[in-house]
Amino acid sequence: MIEKSYNLQITAKERIPGLSQLLSKRPDQFSWGVWPGYYSHAKGATVWDLDGNEYLDMSIGGIGATVLGYADPDVDQAVKEAIDKGVATSLNCPEEVELAQVLCELHPWADMARFARTGGEAMAIAVRIARAATGKDKVAFCGYHGWHDWYLAANLGTENALGEYLLSGLEPNGVPRGLEGTALPFHYNNLEELETIAKNHGKELGVIVIEAIRNDEPTKEFKDGVREIADQTGAVLVVDEISSGFRFLTGGAHLKFGIKPDMAVFSKALGNGYAISAVIGKKEVMQAAQSTFISSTNWTERVGPVAALAMIEKHKRVNAGKHLVALGEKMQDGWKNVAGKAGLEIDVGGIAPLSHFSFDNPLAPEMKAYFVQLMLGEGILATTSYYAMWAHSEENVDFYLKNVERAFMEIEDRINMDKINSVLLGEKSGVGFGRLI
Repeated sequence: MIEKSYNLQITAKERIPGLSQLLSKRPDQFSWGVWPGYYSHAKGATVWDLDGNEYLDMSIGGIGATVLGYADPDVDQAVKEAIDKGVATSLNCPEEVELAQVLCELHPWADMARFARTGGEAMAIAVRIARAATGKDKVAFCGYHGWHDWYLAANLGTENALGEYLLSGLEPNGVPRGLEGTALPFHYNNLEELETIAKNHGKELGVIVIEAIRNDEPTKEFKDGVREIADQTGAVLVVDEISSGFRFLTGGAHLKFGIKPDMAVFSKALGNGYAISAVIGKKEVMQAAQSTFISSTNWTERVGPVAALAMIEKHKRVNAGKHLVALGEKMQDGWKNVAGKAGLEIDVGGIAPLSHFSFDNPLAPEMKAYFVQLMLGEGILATTSYYAMWAHSEENVDFYLKNVERAFMEIEDRINMDKINSVLLGEKSGVGFGRLI
C-alpha cells in the first residue's frame, strides 16, 4: 500500500505544476498509482516511502546525483561539520578555493573554476562565458544540456530539433523568438554535420557543446575533428560532464576518452546529492566571466563545496569508478541474458554506469509499467534504467536480476495472452511532455 504517498501526489498535482520540480521524478514516468513518489528516508541503496515500505533502489540513483549512495557517512559528516560552522556569512567560504584547486589538479588543462548549484544553470553559465569570450552568438551542440533558453532555442522554427535529446514535440513556449537560429544541433560522432554547421555559420559560431560520451564512445575522427573545427572557427569547446563526470574515474570522462576541451561542466555526482555544480576552463576563456554579469547569493554557500570535496576524496580513495563500471557491465549483460530466456525483445544501451533498456514492442509503455509494478512487489525500486552507486553490491545486482527474470517471464506471458492491460494496477508509463493533468 502507498496510501500516504499517493494522497500526497494528489495534493501535489493541485499545488505544483507538473507535480515535481524534475520531469524525471514524476510518478507518471513510471506508473501513476503504483510508483510511491515520495520517500521518508534513505541509506546506502535502500529507500523507505511515506507508508514505511522498504525498497532496494536499483533504479535511477537520485537521477545520477548520489554516486556514492544515499546518506553517505563521509560526505554527510563533512556537511554536518560545515553546518555547525555556519553555511552563509558576509564573507566567502575558503572551501570554494580549495575545490577550484582540486578540480584543476584533476584536470590539468584547466586553470580556473566558477561554481553554481545545478547542472542546467552551470551549462548556461558556461555558454554565457564562452559567448563573452568569443563575441559570437551561435552555439552548435549535440546531446541534452538542460532547460535554459540558449538550449531550447533549438526548437524555435524547427520541427523537432530536440526530440532525440529531450522530448519529442516539446514546444519552446516562453523562449524569446529572437533566439531562433542561435542553437544548431548535430549528432554525436557525426562530424560531417558539425562541418556543415561550421561551413554555413563559422563566422558567427562562438560555442561548440558536446557531451563527453553518449551511448557510444567518441571516435577518434569525431573528437579530433571537433577540436579542429573549434580551433578553425575560434569557437570555445565545452564538454558537458553533468551526467558522465565521476562515472568512469575520479574526474571527467573526457580524460578517459582523450577529448581536449576549453571548458567542462560538472554537477550531479559532484556533491553526492548536495547542490553543487562547477564550470572549469582555460584562463583565457574563463576570464571572460569578468566582462559579463554572472552572480548569485546561493552560489557562495558552504555546503556545496564541502560536499564536493568530501565526495571527490572518497571517490578517489575507494576507486569508485571501477566499481560503477563493473556493476553496469554486469547489469547490461544480465538484462540481455534474462530477456533471451524470457523470449522478450529489448534494446540495451547507455554507458555502463548509467545503463538502460527498452522494450521493443508497441506495448512498451504498458510493459514498462507492469515491470515497475512487479519489481515493487518484490521490494525493489526499478524502472528501465539503472544508475550504479558505490553503495550497490554485486549481490544486489544478482538479487535484482533474479527478479527481473521472473518479471520478464510474466510480462511475456501476459503479452502472449493479450492481457497486459488487465493486470496493471496503475497507469501505463508516460512518454510525452503534457502527460500529468
